[in-house]
Amino acid sequence: MSYTPNPGDTLVFENDRVRVWSMTLPPRGMYDWHQHHHDHLIIWPDPGRAEAQRLGEEEWPVRQTAEAGYVAFKTVGSGGPLTPHRIRNLEDHAVTHYIVELISEPSPSPVELPSETNDRGSAVDVRTGEPF
Repeated sequence: MSYTPNPGDTLVFENDRVRVWSMTLPPRGMYDWHQHHHDHLIIWPDPGRAEAQRLGEEEWPVRQTAEAGYVAFKTVGSGGPLTPHRIRNLEDHAVTHYIVELISEPSPSPVELPSETNDRGSAVDVRTGEPF
């Protein structure tokens, strides 16, 4: 089975170096199965809470909490893509975040690395305490 490589619902900008997506999740809404193929930044301009589920999991173990201005950088690695996952909004209002893919060159890392953040939020697997 193949999963969309689009990490958002709307392509906002693209050139030969970056691709920028927005993902708007309606109140209690979900963005279905997708994969990340490129190292990327995730930017939450406004606060929000979400949870994620990786393919093969029955539960939704990843909890994401974002304050206004939360930024995370994810290294997918040259061995990517990431395991398919989906995300759902825990808020009673719509939330939008942006995904900036670095598409002009392969990842300098051979493997996926933990997310790096600006400490204005987190995305953590509650079972392990590990960053998502």
